[in-house]
Amino acid sequence: MLAKRIIPCLDVDKGRVVKGVRFFDHIDAGDVAQCAQRYDEQGADELVFYDITASHEGRGMFLDILRNCSERVFMPLTVGGGIRNLDDIRVMLNSGADKVSINSAAVMNPNLIREAALRFGSQCIVLAIDANRVIRDGLEFWEVYINGGRKPTGIDVMNWIRKGRDDGAGEIVLNVMNADGTKAGYDLEMTAAVAHEVNIPVVASGGAGTLEDILAVLTTGKAEAALAASIFHFGQYTIERVKTYLHENGVPVRLMTPASNIAAM
Repeated sequence: MLAKRIIPCLDVDKGRVVKGVRFFDHIDAGDVAQCAQRYDEQGADELVFYDITASHEGRGMFLDILRNCSERVFMPLTVGGGIRNLDDIRVMLNSGADKVSINSAAVMNPNLIREAALRFGSQCIVLAIDANRVIRDGLEFWEVYINGGRKPTGIDVMNWIRKGRDDGAGEIVLNVMNADGTKAGYDLEMTAAVAHEVNIPVVASGGAGTLEDILAVLTTGKAEAALAASIFHFGQYTIERVKTYLHENGVPVRLMTPASNIAAM
């Protein structure tokens, strides 16, 4: 059974890590490189960071931040924000990214995921989805949003993840906007529905507040990985504490090897 992954997420705005609630009301959460190094030392399986205003402002991502982080940490880096075309993806990968997360650009260019997977390989192409529960004509609709959660698209989440899978995305990050930053728990229903529908890893995002929340999304929610921000940025939990709790509850995770054991090897 494959180990479940614990992934901290850095939302970057103007060169700083920020955290908001449902994509807005952001507060400062620290220096990007310092946060990345701290999570690397704690044993994070990966690090995701998004330039959260790049797509909205119509500009590219901060490549200097990516290069700086890639030189200081050893865990895989997934980056997103401001990705517009194949050239942008190539630059990100050449600047230290292991995976590139594509959200708004995949909606603007429906062929981008397929073209990127063919050019660079599915293993480094992630389809990121900002999903929102909305009421339309009295019925609930799971809708894809873009531009940092600012713009509804009218696209159904389930239809979109099927297309992403068929086009060759190697992974899906599902961020449920209604839960984002609330620390009230992941959207287990939507996460489980997405995980059931596709045969590629699903990373759950949005709503982590307790150890029980992370356990639930990796078991009931069927996610392969749990992404979280607030609980790590503000010191509520460490990566090691989360993994120890999951291990004690029967969830396979990659635990850190004590330094004493490494020295004896």
